[in-house]
Amino acid sequence: MVDNGGAAAVNAPYRQRGTPTPGGIVCVADHASNDVPEDVDLGIPVHLLNEHVALDIGTEAIAERLARGHAIPAHIAAVSRLVCDFNRKEDAPGLVPETSDGHPIPGNIGVDREGRLNRFHRPYHTALEQWLEAAEPVLILSLHSFTPRLASREEARLWQVGVLYNTDDRAARIAIPMLAAEGLNVGDNLPYSGRVLNYTMNRHAELADRPYLGIELRQDLVRTPADHARWAALLADLAQRVASALT
Repeated sequence: MVDNGGAAAVNAPYRQRGTPTPGGIVCVADHASNDVPEDVDLGIPVHLLNEHVALDIGTEAIAERLARGHAIPAHIAAVSRLVCDFNRKEDAPGLVPETSDGHPIPGNIGVDREGRLNRFHRPYHTALEQWLEAAEPVLILSLHSFTPRLASREEARLWQVGVLYNTDDRAARIAIPMLAAEGLNVGDNLPYSGRVLNYTMNRHAELADRPYLGIELRQDLVRTPADHARWAALLADLAQRVASALT
């Protein structure tokens, strides 16, 4: 696969950075973008597009660094989760959210869901499926980030990194003690459970028996270029060690 600078096709809901090699590691970033197409009016204040409701802050930059500097190619979302959430089943209410963390999304009320599925969700997952089949990876790194504090819920989110999984915990069981050994406060299926929300990895990893490592980074720790470089290096090393332990 040719790396064309990050673009997949004009107006595609994803882009692919780097060239996978069979038996390697790849990264998938479902919520990396806050982009909203010009013909989609969400009806929200502009500042919300830079907050956690619109994207997983920091993941795009980290995925880019993994591909560019650590030979871990990435499949990166190019559309905001407020337009279409790629990590939701097609019939999930949150796929086209009408609210997010207490914020109304009026432009999504009564929207043509089938249109959003055909334009965004299905092309994203079809391309990912084909990419993974060609890549034959030994490990998928599923990259997300989480807000330190939800506006709609009072809870302490003290974990610096979370490891998420559903029924396949092969990589998680290896990674959790490795991350703890780095001095990190690690959430085991926290801040939320992969048994509840894990659509992309359920579909492309668990159903295909591909090992995967679901990572959630706390967003106050992934704000700056220095943060992005540090986490990319840490995750690349972690993924390599987990992949070696799995084989």
